[in-house]
Amino acid sequence: MGMENYWEALMYYASAFDEIMSSAAGYAASIATQQELIARNADPVAYVTPTVFVVDHNILVLQSLTSLIRGPGWQVETFASPEEFLCRPPVLCPHCLVIDVALPGLNGFELQKRVAADWTGMPIIFIRGGGEVLMTVQAMKPGAGDFATTAFGGDGLVSTIQHAIEQSALVLRLEGKIRALRRCYELLSNREREVMALVVTGLLNKQVGYELGISEITVKAHRGRMMQKMEAHSFADLIKMAAQLQLISWD
Repeated sequence: MGMENYWEALMYYASAFDEIMSSAAGYAASIATQQELIARNADPVAYVTPTVFVVDHNILVLQSLTSLIRGPGWQVETFASPEEFLCRPPVLCPHCLVIDVALPGLNGFELQKRVAADWTGMPIIFIRGGGEVLMTVQAMKPGAGDFATTAFGGDGLVSTIQHAIEQSALVLRLEGKIRALRRCYELLSNREREVMALVVTGLLNKQVGYELGISEITVKAHRGRMMQKMEAHSFADLIKMAAQLQLISWD
């Protein structure tokens, strides 16, 4: 190798090394944060008591339902009207809403829309006669399937509430995973986000480097740190994460 080529190669690797090391301090500082995230990834609903919200204008019905629902160990909150319930802030525990279909005021469809605005995925159990289950729906925001009606059969109110709480727990776990992913994504540097955005489209490291105007070795370094921060064990994991973060679409 000629002296001129030697110095060109030396400068090339020196430049790449400088770019890699420039973010080393920030990466080291993120390790403690990542350990905290790992701790937070524990099941967010395993150790919390589910809450059942009951809406009925009849005080005797509320008392009867409260006694019935507390039997399995669930917490109960009662409301005299749908409007009163809608003033209640959302909770971060498995939950469902039990409401008399014959209540005056908001109709069932309007109630579902109002609940979906703040309580995404909340199961709503419509009853009549103080406990007869008519149907159960899941309040979803527009674009997410709207309102999914589920028939649990004639198992009784307590059984129906159990199914609803299990469904609520699934939604909360999914939301918890998405929040954890977002926290990991926030740890990425701007360059690492750029690399991730291109990698998940299927581009090779060399192609990513061309798009960003950096060397392939630098792309590999950014990609490695990005995979560690995202806690992605494989390219398939990364693709799923990108889809959950809505960085890519399956369409």
